[in-house]
Amino acid sequence: MSRRVAVVGAGAAGLTAALRAAEAGAAVTLLNAHPRIGLKILMSGGTRCNVTHELVDERDYHGGSRPFVARVLRAFPADRTRDWFESLGVRLKREPTGKLFPVTDDAHTVLDALLGAVSRAGVAVESGARVVRIEKGERFRLGIQQVAGSADFGPGVVAALHTAAWPLPAVIPARWIEADAVVLATGGLSFPRTGSDGTGFALAAALGHAIVPPVPALTPLAAADPLCRACQGVTLEAELTLWIEGGREVAVRGSFLFAHFGYSGPAALDLSRHWLRAEGRERRVTVSFVPGGSAEAELAAWLSAAGEEPKRPVRRHLSQWLPARLADALCAEAGVEPGAQIAQVAREPRARLIELLTARVLPVSGTLGYEKAEATAGGVELSEVDPSTLESRKCTGLYLCGEMLDVDGRLGGFNFQFSWSSGTVAGRAAASRSIP
Repeated sequence: MSRRVAVVGAGAAGLTAALRAAEAGAAVTLLNAHPRIGLKILMSGGTRCNVTHELVDERDYHGGSRPFVARVLRAFPADRTRDWFESLGVRLKREPTGKLFPVTDDAHTVLDALLGAVSRAGVAVESGARVVRIEKGERFRLGIQQVAGSADFGPGVVAALHTAAWPLPAVIPARWIEADAVVLATGGLSFPRTGSDGTGFALAAALGHAIVPPVPALTPLAAADPLCRACQGVTLEAELTLWIEGGREVAVRGSFLFAHFGYSGPAALDLSRHWLRAEGRERRVTVSFVPGGSAEAELAAWLSAAGEEPKRPVRRHLSQWLPARLADALCAEAGVEPGAQIAQVAREPRARLIELLTARVLPVSGTLGYEKAEATAGGVELSEVDPSTLESRKCTGLYLCGEMLDVDGRLGGFNFQFSWSSGTVAGRAAASRSIP
């Protein structure tokens, strides 16, 4: 008799787990809370879907144990992911950053290929089927609430669930189904209107798991910064450093964007989870617009330029690193005339300008939260999960993958890669255990 596996959540990890379990011979039911499947896949990478990255290892991830992450990635690494998508008919292209996208530049290509593979494998897919209870006896019983539309999801649900106790929704299931094994792949809390409203964490907690308190990850930083008004839309390479009370610091380098609400771009998004994790301690953020440089090096470059070309305008000197609008704004903050000759700038305003160039304080006031977050930091404690199978150590027959786990990657396809890898491990393991 085929082992009956229920996969809860039809995002990247859940679709993968369902496919792998079916390929291994299980009878699989895939339950998705939202009436539409794969919304996060369609939204990702600016609707282009950054499937993975050319180079992926455990150092690209935060959260729990890196050896745990390394073991999961080894089971299904990035090169096998590329081959897998090619076998599904999705041709990939590598961009200069190392990110891999479908050649169509259309996330529908990825979702359609996954849904097609799931259908051919015989998976029974139910959308608008929100699992609100899981009971464990000799088998699992899953209580399901029927969902009519996207209005059933949103910040209110997240607020109700986001407590230390992680209570289950106060609803009575409309029906129940049974399964020999359950894979929880409901995602975290990011973009709650897509269906990832925290119910998965509540289900895991009800089955005995500890939840590492989640915070948004890969979300823009909010700030009331005059530089944002002056430079809205300006993007450049920068290095952000988070200074935390006690001497710890986190540095992130990448593209940086000034926006009307604060800061965005990969550098700001990658820093956001660290900013939130440091809540309760004194913290500040600085930016260097000359990544890898230093105040001493920039002073030496200034003096050298002043000796070789004393009439060079300050604006032209700064144009080596900065767009014109940003150069003018920093000059205004430092009290330096952008058109002044470089050799004529006095020592004190020159020092202020170089400090702004290499270590300007960014007055971060918060983040844009889960509504704009591309991932969730936190989740089920990794010590409670077997890394070789992703089976729960608290509840036999329960498997966890994707953002359910306390693992979050940096921007660039790394979270998708963990979804493909962990979904593969969990799906195959859920199908392979012998039925009691």
